[in-house]
Amino acid sequence: MLIIIRGGGDLATGVALRLYRGGMDVAICETPMPTSIRRTVCFSEAVRLGETVVEGVTARRAVPEEVPALLAAGIVPVLVDPEGKCIRQLGPDAVVDAILAKRNLGTTMDMAPIVVAAGPGFTAGADCHAVVETMRGHYLGRVIYEGSALPNTNIPGLIGGYAGERVLRAPADGVFVGAKRIGDRVEAGDVAGYVDGAPMACTIGGVLRGLLADGVPVTKGMKSGDVDPRCEEAHCRCASDKALAVGGGVLEAILHFSGKRRAL
Repeated sequence: MLIIIRGGGDLATGVALRLYRGGMDVAICETPMPTSIRRTVCFSEAVRLGETVVEGVTARRAVPEEVPALLAAGIVPVLVDPEGKCIRQLGPDAVVDAILAKRNLGTTMDMAPIVVAAGPGFTAGADCHAVVETMRGHYLGRVIYEGSALPNTNIPGLIGGYAGERVLRAPADGVFVGAKRIGDRVEAGDVAGYVDGAPMACTIGGVLRGLLADGVPVTKGMKSGDVDPRCEEAHCRCASDKALAVGGGVLEAILHFSGKRRAL
């Protein structure tokens, strides 16, 4: 069973890990310059580095013609294809939109026999077959077969007693350059990066769990880093509880609809 995931960020990578470990072939479509924050657990890093490994699973930048051989070798192909043009060519059994743009960037129900979307901006039965809830709380990871996910609140989930304070945002428009590395311990006031000389300072102490790659263009207020107050450096190298919960919901939805198809 071939699944194409639109997006290769940390949540999409959690989804990919769930599906891959469930015995499915997984390929990813990404942008030419990913804006992933938690890069140590993002298959999108294959675009920048050529190859990356997350929790023992290898992803490699590829073109559509290389996909069959990479899948046979147990490698996750990452294609630079933000519009998903390769989907028709590869003919997947399912498409998963895990871009987390909070709106639909072009995913339609006719892309594959099964189309699943993560988060707000989609309606099950209209532009996809199922939606998976991404908001932390009681409904996280739940599959919605009719209707939409909870609306975006623009407030990050509570971790270690902190919510919005965890997020580092670009102080200006320009090009991002990091001053710290993912996994570094930081204190409130420490500068984690710069945008055209303007400092981006941490507001709380903890471990720098995520940081944009150098050279990424940003706009003022854009999410550019993430501090984890729990101070567990190991968390920087594994998928989050949220990503895996959403991945479990996507796996449920795909199995639900594939089972229905077998019954027909």
